[in-house]
Amino acid sequence: MVGGLHKCRDEDYFETEVKNVVEKPIKRKIIKPCKSARVIYAGSFDPIHNGHIDVITRAAKTFEELEVAVGNNSAKKYSFTLEERADIARKVLANIPNVQVTSFNGLLTRYASQQGIHTIVKGIRDYEDFKIEALYHRVGESQNSEIETVLFIAKPELEHVSSSAVKILQQEHGDIHEYVPLSVKQKLEERISGQYFVGITGETGSGKSYVGERLVELGKEKGLEVHNIELDLIGHQILGHLRKHKEARENIIREFGEEVKLIDGSINRKLLRKIVFADKRKLDRLNQYMHKPILLELQEALYGKKGLILVNSALLAETDTLYLCNNNVIMITADEITRVDRLKSRGFNEQEIYSVTQLQDRFEEKQRKIIEAIKRENHGSLWVIDNSKEKRNEEISNAFNKIIEKLCLR
Repeated sequence: MVGGLHKCRDEDYFETEVKNVVEKPIKRKIIKPCKSARVIYAGSFDPIHNGHIDVITRAAKTFEELEVAVGNNSAKKYSFTLEERADIARKVLANIPNVQVTSFNGLLTRYASQQGIHTIVKGIRDYEDFKIEALYHRVGESQNSEIETVLFIAKPELEHVSSSAVKILQQEHGDIHEYVPLSVKQKLEERISGQYFVGITGETGSGKSYVGERLVELGKEKGLEVHNIELDLIGHQILGHLRKHKEARENIIREFGEEVKLIDGSINRKLLRKIVFADKRKLDRLNQYMHKPILLELQEALYGKKGLILVNSALLAETDTLYLCNNNVIMITADEITRVDRLKSRGFNEQEIYSVTQLQDRFEEKQRKIIEAIKRENHGSLWVIDNSKEKRNEEISNAFNKIIEKLCLR
């Protein structure tokens, strides 16, 4: 090492040297401000996903103006056109005031220079991304672009998210609601799978099954495929003899007692209903055990289906599963007398009717949760159908016409 401090052990000499260093005037280097407070973040965005959105949000907080540039790569085959990708990104990013979405063709460095932008923002997920972006930066320098690159490291929980992964999952009807916003999820379902999701929910006895069946009939009249998938019915099958959900049934038996187990290993639904209707905490536990099996069965049921998919469930709002239908929901209502009569016809006694009406959210509470979800996600639509005995078919028909118009079904 060079320097007296490393050669001398005398403490007085050490203190003198330190004092000289501290008191010596420092020549401060003047750092010029950046050429522009504008930066650019570019990509194919086919489609934009939560990893992109995280980088954009962080960059928008760091710089005064951020241009999100949607580009074309001649080596890629896209699911959406350039204009579609830009439009999807604009809707998703509309709530960030200092972000502007544009589109371009050709070299990014050339486009940025033409826009008077001298800083490119990049997101990196791993070392491979870093090497690629370092290479792109050096290539950009070779073009005399005078553009700097700023890297944003992906959050660990988003490292696995990519546009290609999202599309592969959608092809197999996987769960993508944690990868992309609901507006993007809906676009992917339409483009890749040809599916348009709408939920049906309402209070017990409001007639959800009838509405679903009637919508299927109206679809046939108009030459449209409509599929009514009842999650309650799937639940009944899981509690019955579906071999692949044996573990779920065993968990339920351990939770609620051997008395709910029938000789053949299935669940006594009537007894289980009596138990959970008497205690909301037990109902919540049952829903926890049933949640994953029902979603797995739903995903399997979607194979080969196209057109309007109705996800019919009384608890869409209460179980935070509105994402299944992208917050597009039909709410069914009916007067109390009609609902009680329907429950009695299904074998419910007075105590069971009272219990189930107390355990489920009332119509107004369900409606409030749906409206809040639509506002929070900035996506979705709500249609209300009065399914009381008078004029209910007219109500269903009017709602159906509004739905196919909203979803652009032909």
